[in-house]
Amino acid sequence: MKPFKDRNQAGELLAERLVELGYDREPHLLVFALPRGGVPVAYPVARRLRAPLDVWVVRKLGTPGHEELAMGAIASGGGRVLNPEIVESLQISADTILTIERLQQAELKRREQLYRGHKPFPDLTGKTVLLVDDGLATGATMKAAIAAAQRQHPKRLVVAVPVAPPDTVAEVQSLVDEVVCLETPAFFQAVGLWYEHFPQTSDEEVLALLQAAQATPTPTDTG
Repeated sequence: MKPFKDRNQAGELLAERLVELGYDREPHLLVFALPRGGVPVAYPVARRLRAPLDVWVVRKLGTPGHEELAMGAIASGGGRVLNPEIVESLQISADTILTIERLQQAELKRREQLYRGHKPFPDLTGKTVLLVDDGLATGATMKAAIAAAQRQHPKRLVVAVPVAPPDTVAEVQSLVDEVVCLETPAFFQAVGLWYEHFPQTSDEEVLALLQAAQATPTPTDTG
């Protein structure tokens, strides 16, 4: 039996763990989902922790012919990471990387506009920032989000995911203050294998959850 029924249930379980760790008492907490799959996970987390929900848009830089294999990633706010081992082993040229990055930058801007509109990006100075996704494989997109978040000087930076392989958790842990991960299977393969129901999350679902979150007052909203 797989550990998680769907993203929403994974988010509920993740929220329980975060409450056990005291994050419901953390002042100035901001929850950021990595869309699209991270939003249904982050929604119950933000509700349980009574924190605002926002998105940190990220895009994977897939290798030519094997787009699911990430050679790097980019994120809103200028975060960018590359995996030199993959780039070197597949002999991917700088021109190819630039072409792929330009394409993904255009999609990142489209999603940023769609999800955030004209809403200003929150000030992270002195805040505890919780980055949430539905799981980590190589961790490339999360590392890009981390790089972007660090440029804005949060007080604490925390990654929370339902599932990830142990080596990726260790890598990400070296970059942030804490990683909260419910399952760390040694034989990992892919995030979706640990969910019974793992459909692609649509833009419409992302927007509906963000609107629902905005309709729920939080301590931050009310001052």
